[in-house]
Amino acid sequence: MKILYISPENTVGTLNLWKRSHEKLGNECIFITFYPSKHNYDPGICLSLPLINSSNLYIHLREKYYQLFRGGSGVYNEKEGYPPIWEEGSLFEKLFFQFRDWLWSFKVEKMIKKLSLLDYDIIHLEWGLEFYRNGSFIKRLHNLGKPIVCTYHGQDMRVRGVIPIIDKLSSLNLTSELDLLDKHPNIQYQFLPYDTSLHCPKYSLNSPIKICHSPTNRYYKGSNTIIPICEKIALEENIEFILIENIAHKDAIKIKSECDIFIDQIHNRGGWGYGMNSIEALSMGLCCLTELNNKYIKFIPDHPFVNVDERSLYEKLKQLINYPEKIIEYKKRGRYWVEKKHDLNNVTKKLYQYYNEKNWT
Repeated sequence: MKILYISPENTVGTLNLWKRSHEKLGNECIFITFYPSKHNYDPGICLSLPLINSSNLYIHLREKYYQLFRGGSGVYNEKEGYPPIWEEGSLFEKLFFQFRDWLWSFKVEKMIKKLSLLDYDIIHLEWGLEFYRNGSFIKRLHNLGKPIVCTYHGQDMRVRGVIPIIDKLSSLNLTSELDLLDKHPNIQYQFLPYDTSLHCPKYSLNSPIKICHSPTNRYYKGSNTIIPICEKIALEENIEFILIENIAHKDAIKIKSECDIFIDQIHNRGGWGYGMNSIEALSMGLCCLTELNNKYIKFIPDHPFVNVDERSLYEKLKQLINYPEKIIEYKKRGRYWVEKKHDLNNVTKKLYQYYNEKNWT
């Protein structure tokens, strides 16, 4: 088979993993991105399209626009609906996407022809997006009987909403965000893939014990609650608190791998539970703390996390520090669990199970 991934960017490197897995099974796979990754992951075939990027300026301007036309928290406001639907919020937004589709078409159409993209057998649309907001490309694929897989990663559905024409023509919807199962009537869960062989965990402890927090977005991660608590404990106990942010991903990985305890998030603002940050940490053999609600606990009852919230984070950290053997126990449990649930080979098997159920293989 020939499998195509289309994505705005290779956000956390999963597109490389999918490409490797498909090729390992004897299939051809490419991925095309709109712009380079902020964290310098391999962009695959990068179109470097205008009027979109991952720069802080672009993100800031987008947030200001949403605050103006949505009010309140702007980009942080979650949409209602089952599923939430994207629609132009203003005449400006309507004209912007019409102009952008036209502008992009010069480069996109050349790429479609050059790479014979209409000849691919299965097309994955990351973030539920294709090249055009008007669905021009997906309509052509649908007319040719091509299976379309839309994968949603969180804010794409919560804040933006599904693109109506893309949602209508999608053959399979997937997500690794548990809360999205309650936001769409036809979506399946899939664990995020990770290459657990990248890390050889050590189960001994540092002296002093090292605790780290690595927020990609302080608001979503509840960092303004986590950081003061960790700084307070650092004054009371023989521990080192390390805040990892605004550095290259390879440097962040190195620092994180040398720690003992990792705190992912509290408040569940950017989705529930955990994400790639925790998956990396579990694979490294770290003891991971995050906030899991009751639905998540029922969904993964064998989870290896220390479940915390704003009220319990301080006490549970103190307990771990005073009983370090518990940290080692969580380290071992976490590594075993992440191999079982998130290892690339196991997750790929589940994807091909979805393919088989649709008679695509």
